[in-house]
Amino acid sequence: MSAGDDRVAVDRGLDDGRWAVAARVGEAVRRRFPADVLAVAVHGPLAHGDDDGGGDREAGLLVVTYRHHAGPKPATRRVDGVLVDLTVAAAEDYLAQARVISPLWPLTADRYVTTQPLHDPTGWLRTLRDEHLGRLARARPAEFSTAARQAWYRGSAAHARAARLAEWYETDQALLMLGEARLAAATVTGLLSRTYYRDPGDAVRRTGLAGADMTEVGVVLGRQPEELAARGRAVDGTIDDLLSG
Repeated sequence: MSAGDDRVAVDRGLDDGRWAVAARVGEAVRRRFPADVLAVAVHGPLAHGDDDGGGDREAGLLVVTYRHHAGPKPATRRVDGVLVDLTVAAAEDYLAQARVISPLWPLTADRYVTTQPLHDPTGWLRTLRDEHLGRLARARPAEFSTAARQAWYRGSAAHARAARLAEWYETDQALLMLGEARLAAATVTGLLSRTYYRDPGDAVRRTGLAGADMTEVGVVLGRQPEELAARGRAVDGTIDDLLSG
């Protein structure tokens, strides 16, 4: 492990077990795939620098490769008590993903904007961030409202399903679908306000939906079509609207 490449990991404190494991995984990846790896980075709670070492002891790692199907395979394993989630992507593919405004944008943008390098000799992670921020600067309002409309459909369907399951006393399934409806409603809010979240838990917490019950989630989802319509993207339409996208 070179001092220059991994200074960030040292600064964050290798006495935290997750940083230590992340650094070891990054070093092992570089040693095993020296010709394939362009960059290795940490994303998620550790990358924000305010992680206190508590929680579920998770470490999210990104391995960026020069070519498709190179480097290690994506995997999740617990290593020395730390759950390591290893994402592997070719540089070209990951940059392409960073340019997409999808219905899940509020849940994915943090990975493009907030990453901390374990190995990034060419400064590729800065390119990733700049590509994403540049795409946001060029995005038209209609792109966000279109994505929000798709997220709303998902949330509305999940909420309706949850309500039916509750009527049938399928409580466990109803709670799962209610959770999906909460998250979809949160992503609609994020898209309409151009706000991204660290993770699903952060999304429902920051939008006040973390403890929302069936009725409260229904009220939020019932309000959102008005805002979508005001932005020129009504959730209801004709067959012609459907076929024209």
